[in-house]
Amino acid sequence: MSILRGIPGFVLRRVLLGVVTLFFASLIIFAATQALPGDAAKAFLGRSATPESVAELQRQLGLDKSVFRQYWEWISGVFTGDLGMSLANRLPVAEVIGERLVYSLFLMLIAAVISVPLGVALGAISARRRDGVFDQVTSVVTLGLAALPEFVVGIALAVLFSTTVFTVLPSVIVTEPGVGPWNYPKELVLPVVTLVIAVVPYTARIMRASTVEILESDFVEMARLKGLSERRVLWRHAVPNALAPTFQVTALNLAYLAGGIVVVEAVFNYPGIGLLLVDAVRGRDVPVVQALALLIAGLYVVLNLLADLATILVSPRLRTSLS
Repeated sequence: MSILRGIPGFVLRRVLLGVVTLFFASLIIFAATQALPGDAAKAFLGRSATPESVAELQRQLGLDKSVFRQYWEWISGVFTGDLGMSLANRLPVAEVIGERLVYSLFLMLIAAVISVPLGVALGAISARRRDGVFDQVTSVVTLGLAALPEFVVGIALAVLFSTTVFTVLPSVIVTEPGVGPWNYPKELVLPVVTLVIAVVPYTARIMRASTVEILESDFVEMARLKGLSERRVLWRHAVPNALAPTFQVTALNLAYLAGGIVVVEAVFNYPGIGLLLVDAVRGRDVPVVQALALLIAGLYVVLNLLADLATILVSPRLRTSLS
């Protein structure tokens, strides 16, 4: 019961810290969008803009108000669910983001389900076979893959499997309105593989380092002296204790995907929030840019909170400190 009393207090503190983090993130996001060159009203009206039409549109969008007033109306709208109107199609921002968000979350979920177990398994096996051929090959390959940007990996996969070498997978996805991303399994392969390659090297390397340290600890040596097999020592004693730091790195990488997914979606024309953000920045659609940037910041906060909770659940030492 003492553990249950400790964990809710920890969660409450982290939630409050997350709210403060998002507040400062909203200030930075708003200031950045205000500093963008050009005028949103002129960009929306195009060459047909006249001083009168620009002034009228600025009044409708609230751009003629003070900066503090604009920020207050925007952030208060976030709390009430009113994210404003998109300048590109004059639809509510929440409606514009809704379907795109489903595509991005599904893509991230599939990538996470594949990459996290794969990275943990590679790291644990490499630690068990330390300094062997498998460990050396895995270390070199993961180090090389970690050095490659996502757009390089994505373009290389598209060239390899969609154009000149093999033509077995589509390099772009063409969707229909109202159709979910799970209806395009072949189109999901290359974006998912790109994201998996972006996450697995970091997870595998930190898992290997943590497992090597645990395998050299006293309690693992005691387990060996009791006659337990190396397989049982690895998966029953070493891996659970090595997961705590791995969860932190994995959460950071998954949170990074929330931003890095922009590049992947742009490469494969995947209709998620990343591609929407690129289009919104090009079109000076400020309400959409603000909403998406704050959404990505929120994903960072939530993923880090979940990683902290998972670390506590798998680490007896941390559970004891919170009791």
